[in-house]
Amino acid sequence: MKRIYYLSSCSTCKRILDETDAVGKGYALQDIKKDKITPEQLDDMRKLAGSYEALFSRRSQKYKPMGLAEKELTEDDYRSLILEEYTFLKRPVTIIGKKIFVGSEKKTVESLKETI
Repeated sequence: MKRIYYLSSCSTCKRILDETDAVGKGYALQDIKKDKITPEQLDDMRKLAGSYEALFSRRSQKYKPMGLAEKELTEDDYRSLILEEYTFLKRPVTIIGKKIFVGSEKKTVESLKETI
């Protein structure tokens, strides 16, 4: 499987898609705002990433207003939050076979470019 979960309104996601030419290389794109991730997709991501926390974005604009910074979240909490609010998924998430690349950190993007 070659799939990228992204947000079409995210300039960072767009930049990474352009830099990697993922569309030209046949990657399936899923805009998580328009086409929500399913529980099965999220569970598959967790298997590759090791935890739901690894997929969770604390940079979401809803993180602090919801008081989540003061709470001790469990794996079940992370899973539920990502499924109910797309902005809690750290993005982009790229799956290439059994490899997963989560987020936009420079190191992650460089590894992704080498793999694609």
